Amino acid sequence: MFRVLTAMTAFALSPALCAAAEPEAKEFKADGKTLPYRLLKPADVEAGKKYPLVLMLHGAGERGSDNKKQLVWFWNEKNPSPMTRPEVGAAKAFVVVPQCPDGKQWVNVPWGKGSYKSPEVSEPLNLALALVDSLIKDLPIDPDRVSVVGMSMGGFGALDAAQRRPELFAAVVPICGAGDPAKAKDIAHVALWAFHGADDNVVPAAGSRDIVEALKKAGGGPKYTEYPKVGHNSWSPAFAEKEFWDWVFAQKRAQKK
Repeated sequence: MFRVLTAMTAFALSPALCAAAEPEAKEFKADGKTLPYRLLKPADVEAGKKYPLVLMLHGAGERGSDNKKQLVWFWNEKNPSPMTRPEVGAAKAFVVVPQCPDGKQWVNVPWGKGSYKSPEVSEPLNLALALVDSLIKDLPIDPDRVSVVGMSMGGFGALDAAQRRPELFAAVVPICGAGDPAKAKDIAHVALWAFHGADDNVVPAAGSRDIVEALKKAGGGPKYTEYPKVGHNSWSPAFAEKEFWDWVFAQKRAQKK
């Protein structure tokens, strides 16, 4: 969605991580529908142990059917990117990146208006949630450490996913996204860290401000980072935050009060 071609902030990476194998290309099929996705698996999994799972939702500019473009901002074999940060390898995390088809959205709402009243669940998001359920069943994944991270169109999707399945997620990280403030009470128990650029002219920063304020009123303790003089590409500084992955992997699923 809304691709702004700027260089990502460099991360400190080991040579081994920089040379990590490309996430495996797969397809998920359910109810006659197909969702392409990439799956990053831990390099070394210990028998009997379970590990975190992160669902990463891309923006509108990465939609398609090639099962590759959705990795643009998340993984790169030669350049630093979120999925190659040392913390991901240290956590031995599984990371899944589905691809939304052209012409469809994770949430069927206009992005420029920010906050919204939840519509019916979109087909791509419904498939993505079913994919997560299947991975938890089939892989050594800790069901108490499932998180969702999304940027731009995916920021909408991350919040919508959590609001539809509040029992599923330990943490939600919406970057330049928006949600339904009326449903904040449903996810007040879920750890949230939102990011936005103050000068975003594609998705207004009010979208993040609204959900954060609603969560506070509902008894939640959300984190919010707003970058002054930053436009729509707030994902680059967000992914470069030193504590980004440490915070995500520190979260565990909480029971709704």
